[in-house]
Amino acid sequence: MFSCPSRRWGAALALVLTGCAGFSPDGAVGPVAKATHERLGLELPSGRSDKDHQAHAARVDALLSQPLSADAAVQVALLQNPGLQASLAELGIAEADMVQAGRVANPAISVGRLRRGSEVEIEFGMHLNLGQLITMPWALPLERERLQRMQWQATLQVLGVAHATRRAYVDAVAEEESVRYLEQALDAAGAGAELARRMAEAGQWSALKRMREESLHADTALALARGRQARASAREALARALGVSGEHLAFRLPERLPDLPDTLPERPSLEQRAMDTRLDLRAARHDVEIAAQQLGLAAVVRWVNLLEIGALHKRSNEAPAQRGVEIRFELPLFDFGGVREARGRAVYEQAVARASQAALEAQSQVRDAWQRARNRHAIALRYRDEIVPLRQRMAQENLLRYNAMQIGVFDLLADAREQIATVNAALDARRDYWLADADLEMSLAGPY
Repeated sequence: MFSCPSRRWGAALALVLTGCAGFSPDGAVGPVAKATHERLGLELPSGRSDKDHQAHAARVDALLSQPLSADAAVQVALLQNPGLQASLAELGIAEADMVQAGRVANPAISVGRLRRGSEVEIEFGMHLNLGQLITMPWALPLERERLQRMQWQATLQVLGVAHATRRAYVDAVAEEESVRYLEQALDAAGAGAELARRMAEAGQWSALKRMREESLHADTALALARGRQARASAREALARALGVSGEHLAFRLPERLPDLPDTLPERPSLEQRAMDTRLDLRAARHDVEIAAQQLGLAAVVRWVNLLEIGALHKRSNEAPAQRGVEIRFELPLFDFGGVREARGRAVYEQAVARASQAALEAQSQVRDAWQRARNRHAIALRYRDEIVPLRQRMAQENLLRYNAMQIGVFDLLADAREQIATVNAALDARRDYWLADADLEMSLAGPY
C-alpha cells in the first residue's frame, strides 16, 4: 500500500497558503449605509437577521401611521423598496469575488501507475499555481477596488431612489392640494350656474348668459375629474417609489407643500462641492487608478503567465522511494504578452478620457440644475409675494363693491374663480421649484 506525502508537510503548506480575506456580516452594505446617513441623514437597512427585518418593518409602520413628510417618505423607500434591496444584494456577489481573489486556488493532485516487467511504480504529484501566488499582491487589491467602486455605485442608486421618491412625493402633495382648490372652484361655478338658472327662469337673465355659466360649471367639473385622476396616478407613483402595498397604500400626505426658502446658495460653491463629493466622479477617478494598476499587472504577467510548482513522490516495489520538486512554466515563444500590455494601456487611456468627460458633464448638470432652481424660485416668489396678495386685495375690494351694490353676485363669483385659478398657478410654481430643488440636490451627488 502506498501513501501520500507526510501529514506534517501538508499541514504546513495549508497554513502558509490559506487566504485571510473574509466576509463582512452585512454583505458589504455597511459603507453604503454610512454614506447614506452622511448625505441624507437617513437609515439604510444593513442587517440580515430576522430581528433586523422586524425592526425595519416596525419603523415603516410607525412612519406610515402619520402624515408623511418628504424625509419620512424617503426613509420608507430606503427601508421598503424591493428594487433597491435587489441592487444592494449585488454587493454580496462582489464581496464573494474579492474573497475568492484572496484565496489560493486548490492544488492539483496527480496519481500515476507505471509497470515495467515485474516492477510497478506509483507516482503521486501535487501542483500549485505559482503564477497566481506571484500576481496575488496585485489581484487582491484590484478586487478590493472593484468592490469599493460597486459600493459607490450602490450609494448612487440609493441617492437615485431618494431623488425619485422626493419628486414623487412633491407631485403627490401638489396634486392633493390642486384637487382641493379645484373643488372650491367647482363649488363657486355650481353656485353661479344655479343662480343663473333661477334668474333665467324668472326672466331676469338671458338664455345665453345662463349657458355661459353652465358651460363654466361643466368645464370646471371636467378639470376636477382630470385633477382627481392625476392625484390617483401621483399617489400610485409614490406608492411604487415607497415600495408599499396592501394596507400601507392608505398612507396620508400633508395638506400643502413646504414654504419657499427666501434665498438660494451661490452657484460657484455648488460646482466646487460637486467636484469634491459627486460619487460618479470619485468612481471615474478610481477607474483610472484601477486601470493603472492593471497596466502594471499586465507588465508582470507578460513574463509570468503559467508558472506552477509541485511536489513529487514516487515509490516502487523494487526501489527506494523518490521525492522531489517539479516546476512547470509556459515558454513565451509565440505570445510575449505584448497584446495584453497594449490592451491595458488602451484601457487606462480610456479611463482617463471618461473621467474627464464625467467632470465636464457634472459641471454642466450642476449649472443647469442651479439655473432652473433659481428661475423657478423667482417665479414662485413672484406669485407668493406679488400676484396672490394682489388678487386677494382685488377680492376684498370687489366684496366691498358688492356690499355697496356696485356689482352683482356674478361679478363676485367670477372674481372668486379667478382668485382660485391664481392660487392654483401659484401652487404649480411652488411644485416646480421643489422638483427643481430635488434635481439640484441630486446633481451634487451624481447624475440624474
